[in-house]
Amino acid sequence: MSSRTSAEAPSSPWPVLSVSGRPVARYGFSPTSDPRMSPRPFLHPVTTLAGTPVTEYRPADHRHHVGVSVAVPDVEGHNFWGGRTFVRGQGPTELDNHGIQRHEGFVTCGPEGFVEELVWRAGERDLLRERRTVSVAALSPDAWALDLTFRLINPSPAAVTFGSPATNGRPGAAYGGFFWRAPKARSAPEVFTSTSTGEAAAHGRCAEWLALAGEDWTLVFAGGTAETLRDPWFVRAAEYPGVGSSLAASRRLALAPGASLVRRVVTVVADGRLRPDEARSLVTGAVHG
Repeated sequence: MSSRTSAEAPSSPWPVLSVSGRPVARYGFSPTSDPRMSPRPFLHPVTTLAGTPVTEYRPADHRHHVGVSVAVPDVEGHNFWGGRTFVRGQGPTELDNHGIQRHEGFVTCGPEGFVEELVWRAGERDLLRERRTVSVAALSPDAWALDLTFRLINPSPAAVTFGSPATNGRPGAAYGGFFWRAPKARSAPEVFTSTSTGEAAAHGRCAEWLALAGEDWTLVFAGGTAETLRDPWFVRAAEYPGVGSSLAASRRLALAPGASLVRRVVTVVADGRLRPDEARSLVTGAVHG
């Protein structure tokens, strides 16, 4: 059995996460038939407690966006994001350099969350091992929290480096790490953070938390560790709605042999459009509660 086939067949079913008995998120695996996908596990659909979808899967504008996932466009030159690779001096380029996040198994798995073991593989080389922890919890009658932590470990005898289009010559494109693709609507969602308002003010900057507010939903993202809080936010609203972290914002990030990095992002999923004070209260409770 090939690594791509086995990656799609966990020993137990892909989990459906529930809050107060209501399904709010389904975990799955992106297709391997498209060589440009950089196959990986993802959460979709994710909904509010009222059932409003807050993720989008393989939209026409970016076919490699798959709900909520962990994705990095450059790990030792291998693309674990999907789509084209930004090459210095050439721009976005179609390359045969896509890796796969291979599912190895669930350590624990239930309706309130799971712990998963993965391998980030490029060709026959295992570049990284990962332990991913995901849990859900109720916050209020109209809001719940998704808590996602990933630990990446370098199993090789040499350093592994992470890059982004920004480190490869494209300013403002430092995406890579946690990424949430939200649904596109008639109007762009509102963006505000703990200290600013608007996409331009939030993009590429650090903030304790960041909110994306659509017509009838609000997502509030917060870093749950000191290291995560030092990663600038990658924000899109006008072009398409999406929020992510930036592991390699201005320079390549090196992971020494045997070393690991950990990032935790907690996301409040709420019905309706939250005010900044409401967003702050909910996300503070979600991170520290």
